[in-house]
Amino acid sequence: MNRSSTNRLAIRKLTVTAIMSALSFGLMFIEFSIPIMPAFIKLDISDLPALITSFAYGPVYGVVVCLIKNLIHMTISKSLFIGELSNFLLGSVFVFIAGLFYRIRRDRKFAFIGAMVGDLAMAAFCLFINLYIIYPLYVRFMMPEEAILGMYRAILPSVDSLWKAILIFNVPFTFAKGLISVAITFVIYHKLSPLLKGKNSV
Repeated sequence: MNRSSTNRLAIRKLTVTAIMSALSFGLMFIEFSIPIMPAFIKLDISDLPALITSFAYGPVYGVVVCLIKNLIHMTISKSLFIGELSNFLLGSVFVFIAGLFYRIRRDRKFAFIGAMVGDLAMAAFCLFINLYIIYPLYVRFMMPEEAILGMYRAILPSVDSLWKAILIFNVPFTFAKGLISVAITFVIYHKLSPLLKGKNSV
């Protein structure tokens, strides 16, 4: 690859990453409350552009999309940046692992395996990230632990601790949320790949 081609590819990657970051930020506003989840937990698919970018250009670019969308969202944050931190950490685990698998072997099967491993890892990390980082920050700066637990108990009265609440509610919810992005990616990526990379891919 000559220098001109290298420069064009670099510009393409930066341009697409910027576009995907903006799209990801926009998707953060399309969120829904789920009746079986506390009201402060919303369903969105803002990790979708990051996952597509991770497949197209590599795991680092996917993480960059996660970072930029949350940096932009911090300008209108209602959670003292805690929600953005959570979104970035979990989304980065998801798209980095998925992109890493696809980087190792570029075929549809391995892309799917990587996406599912990334989703499972995100769900697993959800327990520890929320229990040891995110919820302690919420308790310190926004609301007491009993208030948070009360929101879970309104749905399932037997919940008696934060770690049980996160395990029962947040972990499967996070996995399902990632699964939606995986499904959409595998429906549209084949059509988007020529636009992203200038050639056919997965």
